[in-house]
Amino acid sequence: MTSPTCPICDKPASDQDAPFCSRGCASRDLLQWLGDGYRIPGPPAHDDGVDSAQTAD
Repeated sequence: MTSPTCPICDKPASDQDAPFCSRGCASRDLLQWLGDGYRIPGPPAHDDGVDSAQTAD
């Protein structure tokens, strides 16, 4: 059985920061999510109605 590796840099994962090897790699991954670095392909989203409260009829 092989030990898990960090998905960012492929170093061995640490127990404290699993599945990452360090806090730095965990932070890099979070920044990718927050900065739209990871995207799922699909149709473009429409902005109308996103922030407005919708009422039920």
